[in-house]
Amino acid sequence: MSRMTPAEMARALGSGLLSFPVTHFRDDLAFDETAYRDNLSRLADYKVSGLFAAGGTGEFFSLTPTEIDRVLRAAVEETRGRVPVIAPAGQGTALAIELARAAEAAGADGLLLLPPYLVGSEQAGLAAHVEAVCRATTLGVIVYNRANAQLNEHTLAGLCDRCPNLVGFKDGVGDVELMTRIYAGLGDRLTYVGGLPTAETFALPYLEMGVTTYSSAIFNFLPEWALSFYEAVRRRDRDAVYRELRDFVLPYIAIRNRKRGYAVSIVKAGMTAVGRHAGPVRPPLTELDAAEQAELKALIGDRR
Repeated sequence: MSRMTPAEMARALGSGLLSFPVTHFRDDLAFDETAYRDNLSRLADYKVSGLFAAGGTGEFFSLTPTEIDRVLRAAVEETRGRVPVIAPAGQGTALAIELARAAEAAGADGLLLLPPYLVGSEQAGLAAHVEAVCRATTLGVIVYNRANAQLNEHTLAGLCDRCPNLVGFKDGVGDVELMTRIYAGLGDRLTYVGGLPTAETFALPYLEMGVTTYSSAIFNFLPEWALSFYEAVRRRDRDAVYRELRDFVLPYIAIRNRKRGYAVSIVKAGMTAVGRHAGPVRPPLTELDAAEQAELKALIGDRR
């Protein structure tokens, strides 16, 4: 059984920064559970409001269902109730349902529903997909609006009426008008999560649209910095936010944008830069080259 009701989970997530830990691999690309557990134990000591195991930063797309279950169970066991653990579900509807039920059995507190695999769909098809997953579990569900799974405000409102355990909306699109329409129509019915890559970039303007939290990949390797930045956002300290955007986040993004897939690769490179090697990324992702790794390490500097 889940440790939290859907409403409790949603309130908890909306109250602070969210951690999206990397998944540790050995050199042969096998899951390194010992190193993963050690890292989670470290991160859980910080004041975050949720831990998303095997999410996008955790390379969900490259894990088998058996590996996802191992990663999730390790997260639940290692955090020991110190922080809500959110499990991933995605791919086709049948597999997403299977993952949702496995997550509930593993003791997760909630579910992040990632976009379905490959296909483009109409709103009715996306709604049927989300509703089927919500009905398959008692866990609270956060839907990730991104790529080929972009719900409009009407579809989302209908799902909220039919699915009481749909309690969160993670935005990975960056459409300000859509976010405004959604928040104007649904208000506090949902908890809103900023989910654009390197979400710190958009945190301050999104706060004005009701998005009180976001997923921080940088938290993996600079937890103190990430929490300090989040606190500056929440108190609307524009000077502090824009200083860190200018001095760190935007140069970091410049490295990230050099190659496709670097949004994940640069996080593992950051772990290496601070002496907490998390292993390689799995194909089709690629590693930062030596010069980029050195550039990132210099950028991180004494922020660790």
